[in-house]
Formats: sequence, C-alpha cells, structure tokens
Amino acid sequence: MADLPFISRRKAAGLGLLALAAFLAGCSHYQVGTGGRLGFASVYVAPVVNKTTLPQATVAMSTAIRDALEKDGRVSLAGSPQAADVTLSVVLVTYRRDVAAVREADTGLASKFAVTLAATCSLRDNRTSRSYFENRPLTVERDVYTDSGQPWSPLTGDQLQAEYNNVPLLAASLADRVAHIVLDVW
Repeated sequence: MADLPFISRRKAAGLGLLALAAFLAGCSHYQVGTGGRLGFASVYVAPVVNKTTLPQATVAMSTAIRDALEKDGRVSLAGSPQAADVTLSVVLVTYRRDVAAVREADTGLASKFAVTLAATCSLRDNRTSRSYFENRPLTVERDVYTDSGQPWSPLTGDQLQAEYNNVPLLAASLADRVAHIVLDVW
C-alpha cells in the first residue's frame, strides 16, 4: 500500500475539473429533436373530403388536424392556399365497424365494436407545385362500447350514440398521425 502514488487534493480537484470540462464539451453540440428543418413555414389545411358513411366527420377531422399542427408550433396555419407555403389535403376513404364482443345475455347483439377509419393525405408545395407526398394511406382504430348496462331496446340507440361520441376520438387519433407525417423531416 505504501508503494501507491499519493495524489494531492489539488491534483484530484484538477483531474475532476478536467473530467467535467471534457463531459461538458461532449454535450455542447447536443440538441433535442432531429435538427432537420422543414421546407415550409405555413400550411393551408384544405377542408377534409368525406367518402365514407361516417356523417358529419369532416368538421371534426379538419378541426382536429388544424389543432394538432398548431399545437406542434413548427408551422403556422394559413387561411387560404395563396397565403401558405404548402397545402395539406385529407380524404376519408373508409369507415368500417367490426363486432369485437357480444352481449352476455344475447350473443346476437354486440357490446363492443372495433371501428376503423382509413384516410389518405397529400402535401403539395404551393410555390413550385411539387408534391411532398401523394395519397399517403393512414388508418386509425378505436373501440366503441355500446353496452350501457341497461336492458337492450331498439329505441335506446346505444350503438349510434356510442359511435357519435367516438368521432372526436377518431379525429384526434387521425390528426396526430397526419401531423406526424407532415412534420417529419424526410
């Protein structure tokens, strides 16, 4: 033990400061996110086109998409294609419901549906007419519960009300996917 070199407090403090400086120098170039830049600063969100059997979905979807893009903060929203760098177009193409669970008392009646909404989106540069992407497919799925705990009656409309209540949730899920695709730096 006596043969080990003795390190003074001054030398230990110096080595500690040197290690700290090396650590901070290594972290000086770190940044959150990808560091890539978008090729546009403003987006016009065209009204959503609905080719599905889901009534009144266009307003909910358009609003949710605009909210998701605005919440991100990297782009501004424009009120017209002429005022924007790019135009985002979304088309709802398919709405499907599949039985996921049946009622315990009557297996002919569903208590839960899996609803699927498929859409396509396109992003076009208004300055050059160049397309960033065309008809990119998106799909979102959510569960809809129709069993309110009450005895079933054809007059209660549990399924219709449950699906109607699910539209804002589907819109938010779809909007998040759209914003992710639009704002990813390719």
